[in-house]
Amino acid sequence: MSERRAAPRMSLRTILGFAAGSLPLSAVGTAMGISVQPYYAQDLGLGLIPIAIAFFIVRIVDSFVDPALAVAMDGTRTPFGRYRPWMLVGMPVLMVAVYQLFMAKPGIDLTYLMIWYFVFALGTSTVGLSRGAWSANLITRYDQRSRFYGYLGFISVIGTLVVLGTPVVSSSLAAIFHIKSRPNDVQLMGWTILALTPIGTAITAFFVHEPITVNSTAQRFRWQDFRDILRKPEVIRLSISQFALTLSPGWMGNLYVFFFTAARGFTQPQAYLLLILYVMSGVLGAPLIGYLGGRFSKHRTMIATTIGYSLGLCTVVVAPRGDAPLGLIVGVPIMIWCGFMGNGFDLMTGAMMADVGDQVRLEQGKERMAVLFALTGLAAKWAAAGAVIISYPLLAWIGYQPPLAEHNSPAALRGLEIVFIAGPIFWAVVGGLCFVGWKLDATKHADIRAKLEARDAIFAAQSMTEEAQILVGEAEIVK
Repeated sequence: MSERRAAPRMSLRTILGFAAGSLPLSAVGTAMGISVQPYYAQDLGLGLIPIAIAFFIVRIVDSFVDPALAVAMDGTRTPFGRYRPWMLVGMPVLMVAVYQLFMAKPGIDLTYLMIWYFVFALGTSTVGLSRGAWSANLITRYDQRSRFYGYLGFISVIGTLVVLGTPVVSSSLAAIFHIKSRPNDVQLMGWTILALTPIGTAITAFFVHEPITVNSTAQRFRWQDFRDILRKPEVIRLSISQFALTLSPGWMGNLYVFFFTAARGFTQPQAYLLLILYVMSGVLGAPLIGYLGGRFSKHRTMIATTIGYSLGLCTVVVAPRGDAPLGLIVGVPIMIWCGFMGNGFDLMTGAMMADVGDQVRLEQGKERMAVLFALTGLAAKWAAAGAVIISYPLLAWIGYQPPLAEHNSPAALRGLEIVFIAGPIFWAVVGGLCFVGWKLDATKHADIRAKLEARDAIFAAQSMTEEAQILVGEAEIVK
């Protein structure tokens, strides 16, 4: 019987319940890159380079926290599950940080930013790592994993759309009802995220089952285990690709508002409309890319999407400007195409790392999912920091000044265009090249799962026998 036929169907309740917890995470990630960082530079006046340095330092410090968290998570065993308690612990930490960052007032300094951004990173790490490891054990079949992650991406888009659409809806209502005073767009996004976080987390925590894998060895985590994981070719490839494919859209996101308003002549509402369409394309793109990953293999799908994404970005600078008659009309399909292709990066990387997690558990005899997701998480964090520490100083170097917006010199605006396009395309190509010659395909993964399930069955039977012997011994003592 084929793997596809043997795999049980994913229930709609499982998909929706688990995806609910990803709504705030996807929303806060998009809002931080697209709106919060430019807001700190442009409205709060902290400056491009100081912000870049602050974010970079926090990411470096935070990178030492994730591996320790991951080892603790993989070694946890409670009546409530292995990863569920960690997700619940991380939720309030994340909420406090969101409030402090999104509601920041003029006059804050870099110390304030660094402290609360570190708390934010700690909260997102705790919630994100626990969810990543949990999801990998929830669906174990090669083809269904890619589709499951595609469905998660599809539903996650809703959270991002809600957050990005909040300023648009608020602005429209203010115009209709002649409301003169309302929170700024960043604060509105923050309040929306604070509302979504406890609701989404609670749905996942209380309505989704968490499978607990069987450890075939009682040996504790050793440095040698970590070293062996770091040396695996699949882990190296996925970590590099995660870095590159996070840096590519992250770079674009950090410069998005500057590029579309100052360099391309779009109004801010038009720029946000195009961004919403970019995100909305994931509604169709995520499940379709997930299907293609299961049908034609994940690594081939990743190569195809990175090529498509790069080609789409090439057309942005040659399309009509926003102040031209066809500017907005031509910009719509371009952003939909780029969003469709870029939406598959994270979801397919996660599905592939889950496959690697099965391979590592077969080799080491213990659950290492959180550790593996911590490695790609670290790569993503370094990429997020790199998107700021590289792109913002480049803008300063070419002479672009955010407060001047479209009043910058023509040379500075042209430099902004080059920086906006060249970086994302370069890193997308690097990410795609990581999957040339990938070996862990559906056939190899099916063999790994068959060996794991056979071994798990043996250890489960031994465990039942030992428990029965203990009960018999206790009964004899009572007699």
